[in-house]
Amino acid sequence: MKAMNIKEPTFEQAINASMLWCEAWEKAELSDEVLADRISELLASRNGARGFFVISLASDCPLMDRLPEPIVLKLREAGESVIDLTVRNLAMSTAMSLHHQRQEDINQQARSKRVTARCLDLLRLLEPNKVKRRLEKLLAGTKGEGDDVAFLERWGYDDEQKREIISSIHAVAEN
Repeated sequence: MKAMNIKEPTFEQAINASMLWCEAWEKAELSDEVLADRISELLASRNGARGFFVISLASDCPLMDRLPEPIVLKLREAGESVIDLTVRNLAMSTAMSLHHQRQEDINQQARSKRVTARCLDLLRLLEPNKVKRRLEKLLAGTKGEGDDVAFLERWGYDDEQKREIISSIHAVAEN
């Protein structure tokens, strides 16, 4: 498995690389340390990080269910960009879980719930003060204040979905 020789991968390249690396890691063809280095390359750009999280949070790859310490360290090192993407994924998966419940699509609801659970677990592993500050911004957004108002409005979340997002925000502190 070669490392990416691209300075800034496209979103699609990051998704494809993440899938390949996740599969190789699952088959024990890639060590935790090598995978951590590859992930670190992706986390250096917004598209790379987004592509990585699409695969690691939403796919069947068990990486986020049993995160190796070298990867946790790289995710922490990446700082606020990882926290921001994880918080946004938490909000979106929480809201979509309710949407799928309303549509009576239990398979998609289960997938959204898995993403939510993975986001919660990851946020508990990242730098607590930065996570707290980012969650407070999202919480303010659910109340119509601050930078996240536009994010929440762009996706058209209703009041019930926002209440679910608030519950997920509070769930980060639990456990």
